[in-house]
Amino acid sequence: MRTSVYMALLLLVLSCKSAQKEDHQVIEVNKAPKSPLIDGTAMDACWGNSEWLALDQLWLGEAYSTSDFNGRYKLSWDEEALYLLVEVTDDVLFDQYDDPLKLWWDDDCVEVFIDEDNSGGQHQFSHNAFAYHIAMDGNVVDLAPDEQPRLYNDHITSKKVTEGNVSTWEIAIKLFSDDFVDGEKNSPEKLSNNKKVGFALAYCDNDGSKERENFIGSVFVPGEDKNQGWINADIFGTLVLK
Repeated sequence: MRTSVYMALLLLVLSCKSAQKEDHQVIEVNKAPKSPLIDGTAMDACWGNSEWLALDQLWLGEAYSTSDFNGRYKLSWDEEALYLLVEVTDDVLFDQYDDPLKLWWDDDCVEVFIDEDNSGGQHQFSHNAFAYHIAMDGNVVDLAPDEQPRLYNDHITSKKVTEGNVSTWEIAIKLFSDDFVDGEKNSPEKLSNNKKVGFALAYCDNDGSKERENFIGSVFVPGEDKNQGWINADIFGTLVLK
């Protein structure tokens, strides 16, 4: 009897260990020669050393024109943070709620999905991964394990500069492990060469409706339900730091 129980537990452990995230949309990210100044101007050397990547996967909503929305992004890193440059063409910037914790996903915002150890799996109400919603005023919101929204402004520094219909978001993201505990002192992870990070990017676009009209992501999500990033980190792409 004990042998049977032991074998069952062993098989369970082995099956859990084998359920690893499958890497896809693998992106090699060059290290910044110098940490960028987060001022929304994109004049730092690291951006000249990075390629533009497309933000063009329709996760929610109807087909849109390039004048309504067009997006692209760049990535860089150093030991302290992951850096993100997002350029968005959006003919209407809409922020209907002053309260950053009220229906934050229905305002125009950049959403950054981060899985520090690239482990994949569920994260809706855990810190196995983060789904950071960066509002136009810089507030950063995600759901906490108590199923309530919280501000994570100390995780992310951002600056948005808008000229005409084009907004440039420059963003520095500190990465935290699965062990992050709300309300306690947590230290961000130091980044290093060859580290893998689960990552996806998205933009919530609302031109004046009660609810967002489009949700555009950076990774292809198979199947009909493409709005999975806030729940399932398996859909994230994989960054490899170089």
